[in-house]
Amino acid sequence: MIAKPITNQDELEIAFKIRKKVFVEEQGVPAENEFDEYEATTTHVLAYYNNEAVGAGRLRTIDDIAKLERICVLESHRKYGIGRTIVHCLENLAKEKGIKKSKLHGQTHALSFYEKLGYIKASEEFLEEGIPHLVMIKELS
Repeated sequence: MIAKPITNQDELEIAFKIRKKVFVEEQGVPAENEFDEYEATTTHVLAYYNNEAVGAGRLRTIDDIAKLERICVLESHRKYGIGRTIVHCLENLAKEKGIKKSKLHGQTHALSFYEKLGYIKASEEFLEEGIPHLVMIKELS
């Protein structure tokens, strides 16, 4: 299992298909909201399990903070540690840029997942696309 930065348009299209499957089809996020103006300017990653792309995520930098976004794993491959691999890949990319802090909008059902990775709650619950979320932060070492 590995996650690595996307380097070409074909890989990006695979990531978009995974995101569409998870966020649009499974969770009901409107496609026009899932794909935004940041797609061309963020760092995207794909996660592979047995050489099959099964997860994705992206990294944006906002005010010297790494914002981890669009982290998802196909339903058939959850519980194998792929989400953790994606988060670690995104954090390592941020650290390579000299960034010392990361944040994300974590869905509340994934709260314990992010807490196990060292993230702490930094907000009250809020709705994003009708799904309960929390802002979570972590100091990168």
